[in-house]
Amino acid sequence: MAKLTKAQARRKKQLRIRKKVSGTESTPRLSVFKSNKGFYAQLINDETGKTILSSSTKVLKLTGNNVENAVKVGTDLGEKIRKAGVKSLVFDRSGYIYHGKVKAFADAVRETGIEF
Repeated sequence: MAKLTKAQARRKKQLRIRKKVSGTESTPRLSVFKSNKGFYAQLINDETGKTILSSSTKVLKLTGNNVENAVKVGTDLGEKIRKAGVKSLVFDRSGYIYHGKVKAFADAVRETGIEF
């Protein structure tokens, strides 16, 4: 049996997570994506298949992909979520380990008063 590449292993984890995690209108799904150049997050209603809100290092015009920028994206999205009136959500880490940028982002969103 051949060893999986990093991307293939992440994709397997991502599919395993998505079997269990689904967003509704009252509790949308908060999904994250990391690339070599940026950090992206969006709030999704899976019942209608629509993105409710989003934020990223690109939208905020931040350069670099580091923990500080992930925190800024989390704070920005948390404020948008609060203004939209959403109190709780489900977190989809998209197959990434809950550590580093993903953890810092989630903590920043929680600090704005959102529960997940």
